Amino acid sequence: MGIAASELCRYVIRPTLIYLGRHNREAELFLLAVAASQSALGDELDSQRGHGLYSIPDTLHQKVWDDYLAKDPDLASLVRGLASQHAFLTGPDLELTVNLRYSTAIAWLMVEASHLPMPADDDLMGMARIWRQIFQPEGRLQDFTTAWQTSVRPLFQAASAIL
Repeated sequence: MGIAASELCRYVIRPTLIYLGRHNREAELFLLAVAASQSALGDELDSQRGHGLYSIPDTLHQKVWDDYLAKDPDLASLVRGLASQHAFLTGPDLELTVNLRYSTAIAWLMVEASHLPMPADDDLMGMARIWRQIFQPEGRLQDFTTAWQTSVRPLFQAASAIL
């Protein structure tokens, strides 16, 4: 059983984006939809595709650190602050599975590092294309849109109360 979408957004995604200074509604909804499509909101936290809510492969995790965070020491320090003090040094990819805020930060920075413009929060196909390009190159757009319809749409419709 995964995490309730409203609680994932309220207690993990939003605080992480605020902490990073990157909070906006589009980012919240996008990351929620990515988590829904990649891991069914946490039903499958470690698979052949990758680790954690967002199924991030080891290679992309390393790439974010080497190609993006290495160029911004202040941001790298913020992200490192989310990771476990000792476990990160011995198993950084494990942090993606067990540390929801850390994996959320890495997932968002993968988006940011892509330099793709984030579509409006009601542009489902635009978000699906970004998801496929960054998170699931072999994925079907329908997988993302189905995850959106079942997990995110109810929150999107009740945005004034929840988001």
